[in-house]
Amino acid sequence: MIEIRGLSKQFGGFHALKSIDLVIPRGTVFGFVGPNGAGKSTTMSILATLLAPTSGTAKVGGYDVTEHPKEVRKLIGYMPDFFGVYDQFKATEYLHFYGASYGIPKAERERLIPQLLELVNLSDKKDAYVDTLSRGMKQRLCLARCLVHDPELLILDEPASGLDPRARIEMREILKELKSMGKTIIISSHILPELAEMVDEIGVIEQGSMVAKGNVQDIQNRLRVKRILQIRLAGGEEEAEAFLRDRPFVSRVMRDERGVHVHFGGQNEEQSELLHSLIERGFRMISFSEAQTNLEDVFLEITRGGGDGE
Repeated sequence: MIEIRGLSKQFGGFHALKSIDLVIPRGTVFGFVGPNGAGKSTTMSILATLLAPTSGTAKVGGYDVTEHPKEVRKLIGYMPDFFGVYDQFKATEYLHFYGASYGIPKAERERLIPQLLELVNLSDKKDAYVDTLSRGMKQRLCLARCLVHDPELLILDEPASGLDPRARIEMREILKELKSMGKTIIISSHILPELAEMVDEIGVIEQGSMVAKGNVQDIQNRLRVKRILQIRLAGGEEEAEAFLRDRPFVSRVMRDERGVHVHFGGQNEEQSELLHSLIERGFRMISFSEAQTNLEDVFLEITRGGGDGE
């Protein structure tokens, strides 16, 4: 559905994108993650035909975004991170306006709009003016707007940005429903654990370069060689921290109120030997366990250079 080859974008002397390569198959939900300013929005704006690349190519549904922008726009629903709504419209009027702009006949819009409002849980707000809606409701209305012409691809730039926890959960459930409908979706976010629940693959971008990509489990497994061990002691934490720094396979040791945290490059046998050495040295152990690596850990590890830059 999306094919990006050598995509670069410069603004003057600033390289916003540096030769990005990315292929997203049809029906995939792809999470585009990275810190603010990494290049996520720039990539999405190029896919949405709003920016021209400096070099390289980007295709959506086989159409080059530069050579065939009209065909691309028919295939996509784009939700920017900062969206505009017409406050003087009612929710249904807002969707009628956009449906008409896509050439959808009024009779078809009359059938379609109630379904869209139900999908985004706004049926009870159909006659409410847009300016009376909460931010979360406006986000969902904007998502309904993106769906009005039944696009094959949804490009959602930070769809949960600025939402409270309840609104974020509501948005996540809607995206899961869209995934079940077979839509191809590309989502950018820095709210990493939530992305992990809904995406098939992720791409991590930093300073304009793609530093890792693949499915979530593969990337997590790739970093399993750097385990994080959590150790709780009945006193002697400072001495244990100093002792652990000199142990084989230990790359980093941190200490806080929860105990001592060790970045460990060994496997199960070496981990057992480390535990044995602590007990043999006389440290009184309360617990010794391996932390579950989540997507936040993966992101931090990759962007500090722990990934292999696939």
